[in-house]
Amino acid sequence: MDVEILFKIAGVGVIAAIVTQLLKQSGRDELATIAAIAGLIIGLLMMLDMVEELLSTVRQTFHLY
Repeated sequence: MDVEILFKIAGVGVIAAIVTQLLKQSGRDELATIAAIAGLIIGLLMMLDMVEELLSTVRQTFHLY
């Protein structure tokens, strides 16, 4: 696992948190919620390859199909 991907995910989280707080302070709570959910989805999509690799390793280790 690369440390670089962790920094990228942390960066997305920080940016999403800042955008969410700015939108909440300006009174746009609905958009703030959408921005937070979008940040979560982007982070999950970035981890998708790592999860796939983990599941592949588990399959090979336990000889599951």
